[in-house]
Amino acid sequence: MPKDPICGMEVSESTNLKVEKDSKTYYFCSRHCLEKFIQQEHIEYKKPETETCPTCEVHANKWYKNKTFTVTAILVFLVILSYFFNFLKPFRMSLWMYFKTIWWAVFLGLILGGIIDYFIPREYISKILSKPKKRTIFYSVFLGFLMSACSHGILALTIQLYKKGASTPAVVSFLLASPWANLPLTLIMFGFFGFKAFFIIISAIIIAVITGLLFQLLDSRSLIEKNPYTVAVKEDFSIIGDMKERTAAYKFSFARTVKDIKGIIDGSIALSDMVLWWILIGMGLASLAAAYIPQNVFQQYMGPTLLGICITLFVATILEVCSEGTAPLAFEIFRQTGALGNSFVFLMAGVVTDYTEIGLLWANIGRKTAIWMPLITVPQVILLGILANFLF
Repeated sequence: MPKDPICGMEVSESTNLKVEKDSKTYYFCSRHCLEKFIQQEHIEYKKPETETCPTCEVHANKWYKNKTFTVTAILVFLVILSYFFNFLKPFRMSLWMYFKTIWWAVFLGLILGGIIDYFIPREYISKILSKPKKRTIFYSVFLGFLMSACSHGILALTIQLYKKGASTPAVVSFLLASPWANLPLTLIMFGFFGFKAFFIIISAIIIAVITGLLFQLLDSRSLIEKNPYTVAVKEDFSIIGDMKERTAAYKFSFARTVKDIKGIIDGSIALSDMVLWWILIGMGLASLAAAYIPQNVFQQYMGPTLLGICITLFVATILEVCSEGTAPLAFEIFRQTGALGNSFVFLMAGVVTDYTEIGLLWANIGRKTAIWMPLITVPQVILLGILANFLF
């Protein structure tokens, strides 16, 4: 089945919510997505007398097939059972702890994603983050550094940038730079590690840049997925000039404000359908690990050795939840073992091997990108972890 070019949902070809552009037919799951595409691509559209969308009806009527609803229902069911079975109580407490830790970051990510969806034209993102040039990777890493959302909060922003036309290498670099090289967390890291935090922050940026450049090489050889949302932008197109024109044409009014708020909310909801269920799965699995893996295991097996680094890599894979949440755990590893490299691996590997992020890349960009990311990043993380243990 074809996919809606705006929200990515599969659509039946029997729908008449469709338009043609450059001899290609695009199908849509809703009038909202259709109108958004028409506006973005400046296409003339003649509305049919009656609109049919079998796929929309299926999704609308069978709400219980929504993935977010399904995962939420399972987690709620386990929480209810925990009040009757004591062995599930640690899971409930861990899940609640994780929820309190990351809810604001996820909410912020979805809202910012909705703002980008509604206000930022695809031409802007395509102009800055789609070109196969080295500076594109540095732009994306810099933008990631300015972000303040944690790894799970940044997922929504990452997918929104992808939908707006950012190239796959730029998206991966942004995703890697945001959680551990972002500005707010830099201050937290210095609070925990002192000047040793320089190594962690700089290494995170290096990994984001190297990975982005290698992804550009893969992209040039068609070994990863191309972004179908990228739009062609004229060389003389000026983002600043276009912003001035849009600002001058914008008229404040109550009706316009209500329309803008509704547009942001619609974009956030569409984005949540794509990412929220993955985040909930990650929370559930991390809660199980936190509840039933003894704490002394971390201290006993995470020494400054290659085996210790590999064990740290495995634990980080199943425990990564939020940058701000795992930074204290990383410092505890350093305090107990004196192994800065293990702390670095714990911080970085939780991003590059996290099943939530890999699953999201697989579902929204493609399996090639999802497979290549850990293959490229994990060796870098281990090598820099070994170097840190050697230097410090």
